[in-house]
Amino acid sequence: MIKLIASDVDGTLLPEGTADLNPELYDVILKLKEKGIVFAAASGRQANSVKTVFAPVEQEMYFITNNGGYVTYRDEVLACRVFDGKTIEEILAYVRSLENTFYLVTSPDGDYTDCQDKEMLEWLREGYRIHIDQIGDVMEKADCLVKISAFLKDKDAAKEAVPAKTLFEGKAMVTAAGDHWVDFTAPGSEKGNALKELQEHLHVTAEETMAFGDNNNDIGMLKNAGESYAVSEAREEVKAVCKYILPDTNKNSVLKILKTLL
Repeated sequence: MIKLIASDVDGTLLPEGTADLNPELYDVILKLKEKGIVFAAASGRQANSVKTVFAPVEQEMYFITNNGGYVTYRDEVLACRVFDGKTIEEILAYVRSLENTFYLVTSPDGDYTDCQDKEMLEWLREGYRIHIDQIGDVMEKADCLVKISAFLKDKDAAKEAVPAKTLFEGKAMVTAAGDHWVDFTAPGSEKGNALKELQEHLHVTAEETMAFGDNNNDIGMLKNAGESYAVSEAREEVKAVCKYILPDTNKNSVLKILKTLL
């Protein structure tokens, strides 16, 4: 019997960079909870962005955000993994050296950038619904950062993440979190680790867990679920670790699977 469902958001429940979820999912989440099945949104996005997407049911579900670096339920923080200051300096120096790249940093109290790209800021605020503030230097927030995100406008994130993984091995988790997003999180910040912790917290086994995803940052999570689904548009390496592949490109395909549990 399934007791826990964890789903990626961008590319799985929503087109990347949007926020208008099918409202039918809210009703399904509530009905699943009535049956004793917990729903968790597991996203590379920042907490405030994901919670905005699920606002009508925010108090009834769990949030694995920032690729597992920040895990919450209502007002309770279940996990918060932060960088050390020296690593932040090194990552920012690396990200700032990349051409045509926008970056932002995330702390438990908000999201910040010192980039001046107005078009990107508008997209992040209106598309992802991120409450992002412009400040003089993001190092002002270096005392408590859970994620540094780089948007590489002209490059494939999965390929660009490879050299960064080598460069920051042991210092940070580096993953492709979208077509152009490369995320840097503190050691141990990974959706798979966060799902394991949530399973322990809820006394749920992997066999009692269902998960959905599409990108490389979902692989650990999918491996820790007995019932794992990749959407049809998922990367091939994601499909390779999943038990099932959803048959069509309709974003409601996840919703259809959830409704079978009801």
